[in-house]
Amino acid sequence: MSDAGNTCNKRGRLKIFFGYAAGTGKTWAMLEAGKTAREKGADVVIGYLEPHDRPDTSRKAEGLETVPCRVQDHNGLKLREMDTDAVIARAPQIALVDELAHTNAAGSRHRKRYRDIQELLVHGIDVYTTVNVQHLESLQNQVAAITGILVRERIPDDIFDLADQIELVDIEAPELLDRLREGKIYHADQARLAAQNFFTEDNLVALREIAMRRCADRL
Repeated sequence: MSDAGNTCNKRGRLKIFFGYAAGTGKTWAMLEAGKTAREKGADVVIGYLEPHDRPDTSRKAEGLETVPCRVQDHNGLKLREMDTDAVIARAPQIALVDELAHTNAAGSRHRKRYRDIQELLVHGIDVYTTVNVQHLESLQNQVAAITGILVRERIPDDIFDLADQIELVDIEAPELLDRLREGKIYHADQARLAAQNFFTEDNLVALREIAMRRCADRL
């Protein structure tokens, strides 16, 4: 961890790109906002990006500086995690950090990525990040009742409510299902399984309504 003496007096600002399911375009919107900020003169880096094997997302990130991730061994697997110290040392104005609710690999300084993001904010770095409605702690039972799935990666609601800005990234449920069928969210086998479980139109319509209501409550 960086020395406390290097901590900036001005806390960074947190902007969350908020959606109701995978594939709504949160990461794309975050990258677009980062590029717009850079064009206006801001110093912007990617602290962590999860492309999910989506070529369009990878292409969207082209031209933005990326702080290399650290790689950890876990049961023979190579896991990529944000290098929080490297981002702090780089000291950009804005860091783009995908997947706010992510659980870090064992042995990381923090168990959850939102704790890493809190460190960046303390050091005066603005953070753009992404999260879906099902990852909010207070909504886990409601989401489980609708989808039959208990989401294990969650964030406390106070992290969401203390954000300086929430941007709802929204598309209609039928359009999202079209994206699923076109292979723009998951590979074919995963897409078929998702369509039978989480990605039913009834589920998506209900989750979209919850996300819109939660965003309105926050505002």
